[in-house]
Amino acid sequence: MFQLKRKKPSVLGVDISSTSVKLVELSKTDTGYKVESLAVEPLPANAVVEKNIQDVEAVGETLQKALKRSGSKCKQVALAVAGSAVITKVITMPATLSESDMELQIELEADQYIPYPLEEINLDFQILGPTTNNPDTVDVLLAASRSENIELRTAAAEIAGLTAKIIDVEAYTIERASKLLLPPEVLRQQEQADDEKEKEPFLIAALDVGATMTSLNVIADGELIYTREQAFGGKQLTEEIMRRYGLAYEEAGRLKKVGGLPDNYIPEVLEPFKETMAQQVSRFLQFFYTAGQYHTVDMIALAGGCASIPGIDELIESQLGIKTIISNPFNNMELANRVNAQALSNDAPALMIACGLAMRSFD
Repeated sequence: MFQLKRKKPSVLGVDISSTSVKLVELSKTDTGYKVESLAVEPLPANAVVEKNIQDVEAVGETLQKALKRSGSKCKQVALAVAGSAVITKVITMPATLSESDMELQIELEADQYIPYPLEEINLDFQILGPTTNNPDTVDVLLAASRSENIELRTAAAEIAGLTAKIIDVEAYTIERASKLLLPPEVLRQQEQADDEKEKEPFLIAALDVGATMTSLNVIADGELIYTREQAFGGKQLTEEIMRRYGLAYEEAGRLKKVGGLPDNYIPEVLEPFKETMAQQVSRFLQFFYTAGQYHTVDMIALAGGCASIPGIDELIESQLGIKTIISNPFNNMELANRVNAQALSNDAPALMIACGLAMRSFD
């Protein structure tokens, strides 16, 4: 069940975040992708806490509502667990091993790589390709997560009448969807490059700023090279609205999205939060720079609910001097008649994970 990148039947991409369930269904066209259906359904408070499911019944019922709202007839889903819930490790193995022999050897030696008993985890692997400078071995990516993380998500899907066919890792879904964000000129350069080693990679810093957690995933020419998660998100803004104006949490969250707060909200509450968010982005990038060989990135792509804050891209770009965009992987996709173009545009930054999961149908 815990599988990373193997070809599967057509699936719905379902992202279970701390505040909502997001669903995307894609089909393939001659020129790219088509959005067949989507839905975003809010979760009851505390049903999911920091990406951990606390109330599986509530999550399942919310997913059922999202499925009904979307109009999709698909019954198979791809779900994801947070990177913090997964242990990944790249190992080398003999290139002569068949996949079944490799699987057997990994199971026998799993305790060398994973600090949990094998019966408590779901484990999978993906062959990445030949090891650099050693044609006799291949690099293999191992991924393991506690079985509880998988079982709660599959149980929620079952409550909604769905079958979980794929459990992915959030960072890899963003890696997949980020390929749709590359500027046309970069795509042309990559297609024209005869020798990849002579070309500097194009680095995207994909920052997903959700309700309670922010993740940085740095992608170099379509490959994930760095990931980091930290507690920070839009909940801090909602709580400040609560405190400042004496509102309940749900009402503060609603007014934050639809408007109607007092005139001093923007200068005294929203603008300071935007400054804090820009500082967090800068801090995340500093962690990346100190961890490896790179000292800058080519583009920042903001995702998650906080990416919809007006002007946040301009603020970050002006402060950091790096081109900053609001993620919209659906920009060049066709839309089915039942898909509301305005709703899709509004929700696009928060749908990166769901989009990346839906793309699993075509790996």
